[in-house]
Amino acid sequence: MLVEVGHFSLALALALSLVQAVMPAWAARSGDAALRQVATPAALGAFGCVLFAFAALTYAHATSDFSVLNVVENSHTTKPFIYKLSGVWGNHEGSMLLWVLILTLFGALVAVSRHSVPPVLRANVLSAQGLVTFVFVLFIITASNPFNRVMPAPVEGNDLNPLLQDPGLAIHPPLLYIGYVGFSITFAFAVAALIDGRIDAVWARAVRPWTLIAWSFLTLGIAMGSYWAYYELGWGGWWFWDPVENASLMPWIAGTALLHSTIVMEKRDALKVWTVLLAILTFSLSLLGTFIVRSGLLTSVHTFASDPTRGVFILGILVFFIGGSLTLFAWRAPMLRQGGLFAPISREGALVLNNLFLVAACATVLVGTLYPLLLEMLTGEKISVGPPFFNATFVPLAVPLLLIVPFGQTLAWKRGDVLAAAQRLFAALALALVLGLGVLAYTWGGPVLAPVGIGLGAYLVLGSGLEILSRARGYGASRSRSARDVWRRAVGLPRSAWGTALAHAGVGVVVIGIAAQGWAAEGIASLKPGETLTTGPYTATLQRVAPRPGPNYEETVATLKVRNRNGDEVGTVETGKRFYPSRRMTVTESGLLTVGVSQVYASLGEVQPGGGIGLRLYYKPLVLLIWLGAVVMAMGGALSLTDRRMRVGAPARARAKPLPPSAVPAE
Repeated sequence: MLVEVGHFSLALALALSLVQAVMPAWAARSGDAALRQVATPAALGAFGCVLFAFAALTYAHATSDFSVLNVVENSHTTKPFIYKLSGVWGNHEGSMLLWVLILTLFGALVAVSRHSVPPVLRANVLSAQGLVTFVFVLFIITASNPFNRVMPAPVEGNDLNPLLQDPGLAIHPPLLYIGYVGFSITFAFAVAALIDGRIDAVWARAVRPWTLIAWSFLTLGIAMGSYWAYYELGWGGWWFWDPVENASLMPWIAGTALLHSTIVMEKRDALKVWTVLLAILTFSLSLLGTFIVRSGLLTSVHTFASDPTRGVFILGILVFFIGGSLTLFAWRAPMLRQGGLFAPISREGALVLNNLFLVAACATVLVGTLYPLLLEMLTGEKISVGPPFFNATFVPLAVPLLLIVPFGQTLAWKRGDVLAAAQRLFAALALALVLGLGVLAYTWGGPVLAPVGIGLGAYLVLGSGLEILSRARGYGASRSRSARDVWRRAVGLPRSAWGTALAHAGVGVVVIGIAAQGWAAEGIASLKPGETLTTGPYTATLQRVAPRPGPNYEETVATLKVRNRNGDEVGTVETGKRFYPSRRMTVTESGLLTVGVSQVYASLGEVQPGGGIGLRLYYKPLVLLIWLGAVVMAMGGALSLTDRRMRVGAPARARAKPLPPSAVPAE
């Protein structure tokens, strides 16, 4: 019964989202303020209905209700309870329902943000967002219904894909979807601005927090997905330029450009048309990623669906929203008032250059991802575009982009001084250069580019810290301030300044972690108990290989004792292979031994004819900095969100003060 009510609730959400989309648009033409206010309860009602539908599906999974087809295909009675819950979104239908839940959640948040968004703008935003919700709920009901029944109900389910039975996959999709769907709000703001024909600093101030939320969660989602692929798939790497990885990277790059562009618009009332276009393109890339993952165009461990019918429906959604929004942009953008002017050498100019590099980098990823798919569709020829292409095109764009980041922070608004900025950054440049040369000398004979990357990462971290210090001491002010006074001024800086510095420093930490992989080592051998394998500074001794039962799998575990070069024991690492009888599928469980921020990574292979087992052993120096840096970046975004200026309400018309009795003219 609950399943049917959940299905009905989803249908009710479809109707409410249509009301949310139509009524504000109608009110905009008729000027009826009361009609415009219908959008708020409609958005809240749509969220409540989708939340109930999602709760009903979750209950069906938690109780192993095998009369529901979605539960049969993705659950099993012996599966651990946490994976029964994550199985709700570990499939196409459930993940789309989660997508729509987050979509309506953002709509509800906009609806209750009455003091941060002007009423007309809020109504237009809710209208555009309601249209997005309506189309996706329609897609779920007609092509991806998670509430379909199966009769008669089987006794047991098929179980969830073993690769998805992992804590990382319980966290990764929700984080990623908040990022993806969060950009739907910036898209709705852009459409609302184009419809209204007005875009100003109030618009930029209203859209920036939503951009920060989406960008921060997408950063965490990509990092979590990267770490999951690193340890779960047994590849031993952190990024492989897989088309599905690229599908999440592209909106992140475009969102980064959008975030910087909104800053220029808010501060200087410039880049208006460009900012609106970026808002449209960022969400368009999110939709493109959805199409790639769910259309059946490619097969990957990340993809959920391979149904061409769904692919055609999603393609229609893609064409409708991207084509419609770009057509609206082409029609209305020339009518927008141009913003303020600034010199090329200024903070605005640096942010524009930042945008150009980011968009160019995004374009290279887009071409490398779509070209093989389009070529196969048109000619039937299959080609592979892998890391060599992306490394040769993306990295040359990323390096100069990272070099200008600290300079951009130190330049003044409207008109800057390159020489003064370089002088303020001299200490960071010098220390980074010394560090890079020191690492090169210490690792002489190793990779040359790795020390360069270490120096670049250090330059970003030091430059971010130096920017805070310079602002605390005062540009051009006396350098004789006491440490206490500098600290007091630093604490008093806007939180957005600290958040920006923290995010940029996080990028530097990621760069250091990536560069350090130049010294990674790998060893492969067939071992018997008592034999050893040396990789980098560590030696692993195979102690035993033994079976170990699991709740819904059978596992063979290899235990290794790890020692350093001095022969001191560092720790023990376990790696194994799990066989899932319900799926008739075997997966490798990698073993990780963390030493500081470095890791020893073991992956078990097959049993060899001579009685030994295949073993792959990696040494990954400073590898955890890659994901810790991403966490620092997201923390920077979260800290910026707490800035007081992010909570400044929309300007309201002042009420006229009553005249004193003496000022009232006598009759």
